[in-house]
Amino acid sequence: MDGLLLRSIEENIPLEMIYLSENKQISQRKLLVKEVNDEYIRAYCLLRKQVRTFRRDNILSLMPNTRSNEPFLH
Repeated sequence: MDGLLLRSIEENIPLEMIYLSENKQISQRKLLVKEVNDEYIRAYCLLRKQVRTFRRDNILSLMPNTRSNEPFLH
């Protein structure tokens, strides 16, 4: 997962994530990773259209966004 997160930062590649929130809700997000540390990632969420912080422990799935060829300028 670390390699994918770092690649998203370096190459501005959008990722798709399935995430379990603190209140146990599952959501699917498209995001551009901005910062990574041991516990959290900060990313621009294309769903909410703002920078959000996600707990790494709550990421259920992470993969490159292969459904869109649009360039992302965020």
